[in-house]
Amino acid sequence: MRPESRSTSGVPRTIVLLLLAVACVQRAPGEGTAADQDSTYVMQRVAGNALVLPAGFAIDVFAERLPSARFMAVGPDSSVFVSLTSQGRVVRLVDGDGDGRAEGMTTVLEHLRNPHGLAFRGDTLYVAEEHRVVRGVSPAFRPIEVVVASLPSSGGHATRTVVFRDDEMLVSVGSSCNLCDERDSRRAAVLSFRSDGSDASVFATGLRNSVGLAVHAVTGEVWATNNDRDRLGDDVPPDRVNILRRGGFYGWPQCYLPLTPNPEYQAQAARCADAIGPAVTLPAHTAPLGLTFYGGTRFPAAYRGNLFVALHGSWDRSFPIGYKVIRIPIDGGRVAGDPIDFISGWQVGRRSWGRPVDVLTAPDGSLLISDDQGGRIYRVSYSAR
Repeated sequence: MRPESRSTSGVPRTIVLLLLAVACVQRAPGEGTAADQDSTYVMQRVAGNALVLPAGFAIDVFAERLPSARFMAVGPDSSVFVSLTSQGRVVRLVDGDGDGRAEGMTTVLEHLRNPHGLAFRGDTLYVAEEHRVVRGVSPAFRPIEVVVASLPSSGGHATRTVVFRDDEMLVSVGSSCNLCDERDSRRAAVLSFRSDGSDASVFATGLRNSVGLAVHAVTGEVWATNNDRDRLGDDVPPDRVNILRRGGFYGWPQCYLPLTPNPEYQAQAARCADAIGPAVTLPAHTAPLGLTFYGGTRFPAAYRGNLFVALHGSWDRSFPIGYKVIRIPIDGGRVAGDPIDFISGWQVGRRSWGRPVDVLTAPDGSLLISDDQGGRIYRVSYSAR
């Protein structure tokens, strides 16, 4: 990676070299970097810290003072809605003057139980809480209507994510444990409903914790991140991005890859022959969360339609990795290359000052990134050099 003598923000070359050296040291085998395919990267100061991104792109703070900012959605009026999970709130952010920074924040729903996933269907906002799915109609969004009254909610992973594919509503529910046999078939799964909550069924299983869901606009396929098990060491098993099939089994808890059983499930190794493999494998414990297909036209052609994934970062690892946003080249609805670093720098050495959670294409063609550690949303824009 060859840094410029100074970045567009005027950061001294010595600081650039130091940060890039740290990034090289912390890279895990197979993690990959943007510099492997893009020749010029620059550093930019943001919120008193430094981030590294491709030349021509700029990153700024779109909104801040957003404790536990998690998933986002664009409303019918082009405003941005964000779940503040630990606060039990959903807020609306408006950039009224179009300067790339939200001027105001309004709470639209509150007193919710770990609200996480957000999705709009027309002017109706759907919110996935830990134990149910509710909806409200713009502009007031109140009173809320309960759409799915009961989701598994005891123990383990508490985030629920919702996405629409035409009239089908898909809801992800993580496992109750690191590795176990679930008593409730709705856990470690993605569930399917109609938009009114009827016709409940299990869409896909064997998914330990698929926090992010995205639908490809052309193929209609459902793509999902998945956080795999802990306590097998630094580099096993890989985290992943899956393309979900109705009725598909993705391995957990018996195996973490096709034909690769977990040590605790050797007696059930034959089950691994039925497991569907990942579309993309990622380094272990990077914790991929939100993902989106870039649907704007402001980024260069090579970036359009690419899959952007937020890596939240690791805890079960001797040296933490992740804490970045990557892009995965997509062509014709299929993976067309290895993952590439897009923005990094939220981690310096063993410490992080931000943890990316979700990514979203904004109406103006920029890319928004939520950060639940820093309580911010960043806006990434591009201008041709």
